[in-house]
Amino acid sequence: MHPKQFETGGGVRVSRTATPFDPDLLAEITGQVEARRGGVFSSGMEYPGRYSRWHMAYVDPCVELVARGRQLTATALNERGRVLLPVIGAAMRRAGEARVGEARMGEAGEEAAPSRVSIVVPEPDGVFAEEERSRRPTVFSALREIIAAFSGPDPHLGLYGAFGYDLAFQFEPLRQRHARPGIQRDLVLHLPDRLYALDRKRETATCYSYDFEVAGTSTAGLARDGDAGPPPSVIDNDLPADPRPGSYAAVVEQARERFARGDLFEVVPSHVFHAPCDSPAAFYERLRQRNPAPYEFFLNLGEGEFLVGASPEMYVRVTGDRVETCPIAGTIARGADPLQDAENIRALLSSVKDESELTMCTDVDRNDKSRICEPGSVRVIGRRQIEIYSKLIHTVDHVEGRLRPGFDALDAFLTHMWAVTVTGAPKAWAMQFIEDHEDGPRCWYGGAVGWIGFDGAMNTGLTLR
Repeated sequence: MHPKQFETGGGVRVSRTATPFDPDLLAEITGQVEARRGGVFSSGMEYPGRYSRWHMAYVDPCVELVARGRQLTATALNERGRVLLPVIGAAMRRAGEARVGEARMGEAGEEAAPSRVSIVVPEPDGVFAEEERSRRPTVFSALREIIAAFSGPDPHLGLYGAFGYDLAFQFEPLRQRHARPGIQRDLVLHLPDRLYALDRKRETATCYSYDFEVAGTSTAGLARDGDAGPPPSVIDNDLPADPRPGSYAAVVEQARERFARGDLFEVVPSHVFHAPCDSPAAFYERLRQRNPAPYEFFLNLGEGEFLVGASPEMYVRVTGDRVETCPIAGTIARGADPLQDAENIRALLSSVKDESELTMCTDVDRNDKSRICEPGSVRVIGRRQIEIYSKLIHTVDHVEGRLRPGFDALDAFLTHMWAVTVTGAPKAWAMQFIEDHEDGPRCWYGGAVGWIGFDGAMNTGLTLR
């Protein structure tokens, strides 16, 4: 049993209540997330030892964290968030240089508690060893301080949201060819104080509600509602044009030239298509039904931005000191019936090219883990396992390692940035090729979604599909 009351590493007193709820409520919360900040995460796949089916959601988080480059801003989204902001601000200032916060006026005209705190993490001097790469000063240094301030035993309390592809540029000295739009955010994380969790294996549906006390000030009795954002806009005109036919093939040809020269072993280019969407919530529900996946997600990130997907690939999962990843390489279409599926699986497993590609991806993944895991603990526990989706069949490896003392879930997250299956190898060279040849910044694509638990755990999927 997890304690109903505890004190975090930073002295925040937490009270938790757990009550059952009707699972049908999750559909209603999904609709609420369309209008207000929040998130819905689910898994529609059951693969023993890798994935199980679950569903969780939250709406109206009390605090939002946003990174733009090396600036991190914490915003209290309601009165409950303002109670926590002093602890969050103090943690952030231990990692970076403070920027002026925004204050609001009380009813009598006096200045009330600030609603926003910003810091900038300066570029570090000197060179960092590969084993210390994840400790290079970045916005994650501030996140680590926040996690330490809220550290405790609860398995659900944490930061939930999205991590953008450009975060890697804080670790890799790559040349940026594209100007980044001012509206682009590299990270959006929420601190929910009410979570709805459905465990399909245990057949339980539990709502976890949290109250916090900081220096004698409590959130008890304060409203949990946040500011409703603008309704999702339906875009009918002025959509960007689709890629020019043949443009992707031209990038592939340039990549093949780099392979022949020995600059690259693999690269994974992408391109973008646009279409209008009437309802992000309905799109999420339709995607879950038509393409069940281990990482299904629907996020209202505020500022009129939504992130919806059904990803087949784990990015990094941490439980205790165990680090897991599941690289995917090797894909074939589903057949018309089970017999044709079996023939396609036979063809996939017989492919020397697909076997070689997965071997290379897993070797890079093992090397990533070796920076922060106990020597000898990194091993492949599942080799070329078959995963069947609505339209495709994949071969997947399952890799694990054990964190060395002094390293944590954030180290595991950062040392894999970003997965070789969406970048290539050598990773830095592949990412430079991507920057030089794709039509614009990747933004969220190729990054990750999920959560970092204040108990030290983590569960993240690659931002795909």
